[in-house]
Amino acid sequence: MMKKSIRKHIPQRTCVACREVKAKRELIRLVRISDGSVQVDTSGKRAGRGAYLCRGQQCWEVGLKGGRLEHTLRTTLTQDNREQLIKYGKDLLQGVN
Repeated sequence: MMKKSIRKHIPQRTCVACREVKAKRELIRLVRISDGSVQVDTSGKRAGRGAYLCRGQQCWEVGLKGGRLEHTLRTTLTQDNREQLIKYGKDLLQGVN
């Protein structure tokens, strides 16, 4: 009798900036919460509309400056919220988080 090899399903998501499809764990989830602001979802399980960005600086810049993130999350970022996310992206690239 032949044994079937069982592969574990790996969820895939698309980066809103570069449009590359990657494993969910490789991307960073941003979530729109009830008050309309956007936060980084480190657990990947927060309630709310989510969007994903790669860990690269270029994707963070395109996602935050080009309006793709806002379009995907169906919200408008306040200047303060945008600056918080830009800072998170910079810290991420420097290995602070």
